[in-house]
Amino acid sequence: MSEARPKQFVAVFDFGAQYGQLIARRVRDLHVYSEIVPCDISADELAAMAPSAIILSGGPASVYAEGAPDMDARVFELGIPILGFCYGEQIMAVKLGGEVAHTDKGEYGPATLTRLGSSVLLDGTPEGGQTVWMSHRDSVSRAPEDFMVTGRTDTCPVAVMECPRRRLFATQFHPEVRHSEYGTRMLENFLFGVCHLEKSWTMEGIIDQKVEEIRQQVGSRKVILALSGGVDSSVVAALVHRAIGDQLTCVFVNHGMLRKGEPEMVEEVFREQFHMPLVHVHAEERYAKMLAGVTDPEKKRRLIGTEFWKVFFDEAQKIGDVEMLAQGTIYPDIIESGARKTGGKAATIKSHHNLIPFPEGVHFDLIEPLDHFFKDEVRELGIALGLPAKMVWRQPFPGPGLAIRIIGEVTPEKLAILKDADAIVREELDAYNQRLFEETGDRNSEHACWQYFAVLPDIRSVGVMGDERTYRRPIIVRAVESTDAMTADWAKLPYDVIGRISSRIVDEVDGVNRVVYDVTPKPPATIEWE
Repeated sequence: MSEARPKQFVAVFDFGAQYGQLIARRVRDLHVYSEIVPCDISADELAAMAPSAIILSGGPASVYAEGAPDMDARVFELGIPILGFCYGEQIMAVKLGGEVAHTDKGEYGPATLTRLGSSVLLDGTPEGGQTVWMSHRDSVSRAPEDFMVTGRTDTCPVAVMECPRRRLFATQFHPEVRHSEYGTRMLENFLFGVCHLEKSWTMEGIIDQKVEEIRQQVGSRKVILALSGGVDSSVVAALVHRAIGDQLTCVFVNHGMLRKGEPEMVEEVFREQFHMPLVHVHAEERYAKMLAGVTDPEKKRRLIGTEFWKVFFDEAQKIGDVEMLAQGTIYPDIIESGARKTGGKAATIKSHHNLIPFPEGVHFDLIEPLDHFFKDEVRELGIALGLPAKMVWRQPFPGPGLAIRIIGEVTPEKLAILKDADAIVREELDAYNQRLFEETGDRNSEHACWQYFAVLPDIRSVGVMGDERTYRRPIIVRAVESTDAMTADWAKLPYDVIGRISSRIVDEVDGVNRVVYDVTPKPPATIEWE
């Protein structure tokens, strides 16, 4: 990601840690730019990148295991300050002449750390016990020469080791995890006390920098953007438009399966508020005919995705002379797909969701101004650019839209029912989340709903309404708590909230006589039903 890297940055070596992205996020939370790099990057390549500091992540392997992640030992000779966590401490010890032992007793979860004398890394933390988060079986048994052991636990004799002269520091525990009480203070001691970095990663500075980069990249060319109304594409639209104005044209393909009120919101925000050139393609009837009789969920996805790009490229040709395509690719997309700009050990999770199937003979130069940003940073950027909070905090929504929340064939009747029911679910749980935010001051409260929606199954159920027997459709409510969508638990909503959702749906949505609540975690279920 060298083309737009700030001059001051922290390189996070990826040894396959489950917390790899979290380390990068914690550094950015302190307003210092960080970037994940493959652990086997050569010292020469790293020196050319000129990082201000290095953090070595944890990892699941043993340093002595065959095929374990390795690193170039010459990195330690570059004179760059280095901080290692868990596996990072162990590989630092091995490379510099220390020893790592496989202990009989592992240490997982909270542990009590005891400081041992003066410590640069632990400065400002309690000299007595403090809680840290452990996840290991192997641990350093002998620190390298010139290192001081400055912290221990009952199980781990070298929980913290330091060599201030060479600016090398390491912990067996994970300071990046919130469960480590003073982890943030340790990161601050390293970044600002040892490395003397500045807090320069701020939204105001980022916008100015990105606007200038976009102008230089685009020049006088025209840019097109597939605008969905989702967070990423909306922020890209606002950012690129600030940079190049009417050189950007947004194409909003309305396939009829968006949530209630969303097409109107896209029109209001981008045409009325931002005054952008916006092409609103009404393809509702086209999609309705195409999906008639289709029940297989994968076929729905395939048809909707393929048709979307056909419609989009048709509009691009009508506009004419368009040379660039803007996309809402964000940093986790890059990390998870291993595409183009990173090659770490954890970079093979899934294929890149923004790879576009260009028709034969069609080519656009890509502009991806968010490919340095994590999701929550994208949201912060959106607020700073003036997008409405309702759009910025929009929850994840699948590309095929409500088509895969309707089990079986998609019909106009089913779409109408689901849009109305889903609007009630979102309205009530938006209000519930807002109340939690006002009480806790944290939008990511572990008790808040991360994603919530209605599902329409392909069945009918018996009911009684107004002394009459009914045979109408049920609605399934799905609400989950999650941070990354890899795992999720069903939201433990208060009964009064569930009851109000149920009553409103049955009272206000014609054709529904029953509401059920999905209480299945992921795994074994997925968040979506199809």
